[in-house]
Amino acid sequence: MPGLVFFGTPDFAVPSLEKLLESNSDVRLVITQPDRASGRGRKVHQSPVKMLAIAEGLPVYQPETVRGAEVVEKVRSYGAELAVVVAFGQILSQPLLDLFPLGALNIHGSLLPRLRGAAPIQRSILAGENSTGISIMLLDSGLDTGPVLLQEKSPIGPQDAFGTVYKNLSQKGAELLLRVLRDWPAGRLCPLAQDSGRATYAPPIRKEELRINWNSAAKDIINQIRAFDPAPGAWFSLGGKRVKSFRAASVSWGATTARGGEVIGMADSGLIVTGGCGNPLCLGELQMEGMRRMSAGEFTRGRPIPQGSFLE
Repeated sequence: MPGLVFFGTPDFAVPSLEKLLESNSDVRLVITQPDRASGRGRKVHQSPVKMLAIAEGLPVYQPETVRGAEVVEKVRSYGAELAVVVAFGQILSQPLLDLFPLGALNIHGSLLPRLRGAAPIQRSILAGENSTGISIMLLDSGLDTGPVLLQEKSPIGPQDAFGTVYKNLSQKGAELLLRVLRDWPAGRLCPLAQDSGRATYAPPIRKEELRINWNSAAKDIINQIRAFDPAPGAWFSLGGKRVKSFRAASVSWGATTARGGEVIGMADSGLIVTGGCGNPLCLGELQMEGMRRMSAGEFTRGRPIPQGSFLE
């Protein structure tokens, strides 16, 4: 296999780096985002990719931006023929892409040209789609516009949340990557140009998209909760505090004239709330800010939410 530079940051990229190492690929350098402070204590955290690279004794480089001339010269010094880019978090400049005779392979969590952009998995769940997939493409200067080398479809079950789909696609992407690394340098894959006329986009998730609008259709609220489970979590307000909701599902319930956001009962499966047009849904798990995630039954034993209450 050719010498390569690996660009990646979150845990989505970890299975790909693991597969490369298991296959004895010539990983010469790992480039990942700088360590960042996060959480309540603002503790500085290393990226999952950095932690794996250090554990495996790989050289790590963490520039604030990869668009400077010094980065190009640094990467050039490793003499790699190929780049592998998985959820890195920055766009590679053309001078950087030009360093690699075999190109820069990118793993993207959709069937391109659909859902180009930063949040393809969340957007597919928000839209209620029953399938998505992985595309391995050659990067160019555009936003996920390069030619595709290999794709594979993957189902989204009706109860699958973001975390499940994310994990499945990260594993599938790693497996497809090894096939491409075997076949692309050998000339057994033909790059297929994307049809830009069929392109759709998956922009980053905005903070305001996380708040539940109880006047939305019940199915849309369920998809919203699934799309942000386990993080960052779709939320509503209760007594002036944020409560995140998880494991939402449709539920059969008797006729009701309740308005959106009204609590109409409790079932074994969770708290029953009305969405838009009076259609009910079940909230299986809840998490108040500063507390752990728990079943709706456990939550309401500690903080009752009486029938007739309104979630905001």
